Amino acid sequence: MKLPKSAYNWLSVIGSVIAIFNLSLIVLLFIISSIFNQGSSYLGLFIFMVLPAMMFIGLILIPIGMWMQIRREKRTGKGEVKKLPYIDLNNPRHRNAFLLFFFCTVIFLFLTAVGSFEAYHYSESVPFCGKLCHKVMEPEYTAFQNSPHASILCVDCHVGPGTDWYVRSKISGLYQVYAVLANVYPKPIPTPITSLRPARETCERCHWPQKFYSRKLQVERGFLADSVNTEWDIYLQMKIGPQFSALGLREGIHWHINPNVSVEYVSDPKRENIYWVKYTNKATGETHVYKNEEEPVADSTMKSSPLRTMDCIDCHNRPSHQYKSPPMFVDNAMISGAVPAEIPYIKYIAMQVLKDSYSTKDSAFMAINKGIIDFYKSEHPGYYASNQGKITKAISGIQDAYSRNVFPFMKVDYLVYPDHIGHLQSRGCFRCHNDKFKSEEGRVISRDCNMCHTIIGQGKPGSMQMVPVTDTLEFMHPVDIKGVWKTSDCSECHNILYQ
Repeated sequence: MKLPKSAYNWLSVIGSVIAIFNLSLIVLLFIISSIFNQGSSYLGLFIFMVLPAMMFIGLILIPIGMWMQIRREKRTGKGEVKKLPYIDLNNPRHRNAFLLFFFCTVIFLFLTAVGSFEAYHYSESVPFCGKLCHKVMEPEYTAFQNSPHASILCVDCHVGPGTDWYVRSKISGLYQVYAVLANVYPKPIPTPITSLRPARETCERCHWPQKFYSRKLQVERGFLADSVNTEWDIYLQMKIGPQFSALGLREGIHWHINPNVSVEYVSDPKRENIYWVKYTNKATGETHVYKNEEEPVADSTMKSSPLRTMDCIDCHNRPSHQYKSPPMFVDNAMISGAVPAEIPYIKYIAMQVLKDSYSTKDSAFMAINKGIIDFYKSEHPGYYASNQGKITKAISGIQDAYSRNVFPFMKVDYLVYPDHIGHLQSRGCFRCHNDKFKSEEGRVISRDCNMCHTIIGQGKPGSMQMVPVTDTLEFMHPVDIKGVWKTSDCSECHNILYQ
C-alpha cells in the first residue's frame, strides 16, 4: 500500500511504531486483566491512562512528521508548492491514506470511548484511591478496609453525585499527584474539613433522617491491666432516637439534625474546641445563645471564625477512617482471641510497650516483640517456658492490631485524627455538653450522660449489676478514682499516657 510521500519520514515512522506498540500492549494487558482475572492498581493505571496517553503521542507524531516533511520539501524546492492540503481520491496514494485514516480513526474513537469509560471507572475505584500511592494512603486505606463502609466506593462519600463535584475532585487530585511525585505532601495529611461536601448530599443518600431507628443496645467489653486481665463489661442503651420510633427526631442523639431545629456554633479550625452555640427552633422561632463564661473568647476570634450549622460530620467525623487507641485496639484483639486473654499481665505489658512512639513499623514490631519476651523471661520465667506458643500468638496479635491503627511513616494515630463519637478517645460530646455553656435565660448544655445513653448493666462477668431497660444505673468506674469522672473529661485520663 502506497501512501503520500510526506508519510515517509523518520518522525512519522517512529510515531507509527509507538502507536502500534502501545495499542498492542493495551489489548494484551486488557486480555490478561479481564479473562485471567489478573491485575493490580498499577496495571489499571497503565492500561487506562499511561499507555493510551503514549499511543496518542505516537499518533500525533505522524501528522507532525508529515507536515515537517512537506515544509522541508518546500524549502529545498523538491515538492510542489500548495497553500492548503487537499485530498484527491482518484490518486491511489491519497485514496489509500484516506481509507487508512478513516478506519484507524473509527477504531481509535471506539477504543477511546471504551478506554475513557474504563478510565473513569478505574479512577473512581477503591484500589485507585487507596493503593496507588501505597505509603501515603496506607493509613486511610487500612482503616477503610476495617470500617462499616468497606463495601462502598470512596467516591460515594468523598465526591458524591454530580458533575461539579466530580470535576472539583479531579482538579484537586492533580495537585495531590504532584505532591506525591515531588514528595512535598505533609505528614500527617490534614483532614480537609473546610472542603468536604455537606453531609446531606453524601451521607444522607443512604442514612436519611426519616429512617433512623429509635434506640440501640450496645455492649462494650474491656480488660484491666492487672495480673488476671480482669474483664469489665458495660451494657448501654443508646438513645440514638426517641423511646418510640413514631416520635421521629423529637428526642435522642439524632435530635441534633432535626429538620425543624438548627444548631449553629463557632469553633477553632479543627472543630475540636467550640466557643459559641446557638439553638433555633424553626417552627416557633425560639432561639437561645450559649456561651462558655469560664473560657471567654476574644471578639476578634469570633469575627474571624465561620459560623457552622451542625450536621452528621460534627459527631461522625471519622465514619470510615477510625484509629483506635492502644487500650481499645488491644481490648479488641483480646476479645477476638488474637491475643489470648488468659495470659497473666498481657494487657499490662502491652500497654507498657505501646507507650513509646516509634519511627517505623519495623522498629515498633521489634520493640513489641522484645519488650513482651523480656518481661515474661525476667518476671515470669516459669510461665514463659511452658507457654511460649501463647506468648508468640499474643505478640503477633498486638503487632497486627498496631499495624491497623498506628502508621509511623505518615505520623498517624488516634491522637492525630480524633474520633468525636463518644468521649473516651477525644472530648467528643463534651465539646458542648460540659455544663459550661450557658444562655442568658439560665439554660445549660448539660453533661448528663443519661441524655445520650443509660447503663443497664456493668461489672465483672458473674457479678454484674443489672437493671431493666426502663431503668438506669449510675456509672461505676472499673478502678476507684473517687468520682473524678463526674467533673473531668474521660479523655483527660484515657489519653494522658499516649500523648
